Amino acid sequence: MLLIQYTLIYASVLIFVALGGMFSERSGVINIGLEGIMVMGALGGALALFWIPVGTHPALIILITVLMACLFGMLFSLFLAVAAINFKADQTLVGTAMNMLATAAATVCVRSYNAAMSAGNNVSAIVEYIENRKALIFKIGNMEVTIYSVLTVVLLVISFIVLYKTRFGMRLMACGEHPQAADSVGINVYKMRYTGVLISGALGGIGGIIYITSANSQWDFMYGVAGSGFLALAVMIFGQWKPVRIALAAILFGFFRAIADAYIGFDVLVKLVPGETYKMLPYIISLVVLALTSKTSKAPKAEGIPYDKGSR
Repeated sequence: MLLIQYTLIYASVLIFVALGGMFSERSGVINIGLEGIMVMGALGGALALFWIPVGTHPALIILITVLMACLFGMLFSLFLAVAAINFKADQTLVGTAMNMLATAAATVCVRSYNAAMSAGNNVSAIVEYIENRKALIFKIGNMEVTIYSVLTVVLLVISFIVLYKTRFGMRLMACGEHPQAADSVGINVYKMRYTGVLISGALGGIGGIIYITSANSQWDFMYGVAGSGFLALAVMIFGQWKPVRIALAAILFGFFRAIADAYIGFDVLVKLVPGETYKMLPYIISLVVLALTSKTSKAPKAEGIPYDKGSR
């Protein structure tokens, strides 16, 4: 039961973030900065949980937390959008810099916030954070399930419909496959790519708050989100930039990630292999999977290539 619970949590994190990366890359912008976007989204959502008064209606707590995570994620993703689209910077380097900046900035913010609370002997904010987190969790039998598991299913359905059944989705994919042709029929490539990156920021931010409230109980960003953003990239590539395949890949990766947290509950696993090995397992699996599938991956043809309206 514990293994299923953790698998659902990590699968939700990976699905949100990987789908965010999918929208960005479908528009033609590589988003290596998903890890950093997750950190900033987690920071925004966690601050909301600190500030919301105890006793607020659970639906309002969920709404405010998700909106704050979205807002922080989208604002941070603008660094990538401006650098990659307007200034045509190397998208991989920008994403890497974003990951480093986010972890450092979040750590400074958390330490400053904690110091301010300690100086003012303010324990009410901590109580509010703990109590408000409970609004995000409900039980099915003996298993704890987060509201984000429900939102994940909704997101999958919406993502599939938007990408394959709407004019917006077709235009977005056109900008990632052949932006010159898209521009020739009146599609604003710059606008579509901005939209793709901002969507990735919103979904990545939600993925971050799922991680910090469900998968990790600590209010600490010393280690960012422990590589979950990079795992989401692996899920996106393994899922071939397609929503349904991404979901299946996320469940697989989420299962191996869950083993790292749930192995203590299984005496056989504890005796068989040291605990550190289980923590390494999802990253080892991601390397193996990408090594075996990289040759058959069909990424959007124009991803990573800055678009110049004057070139044909």
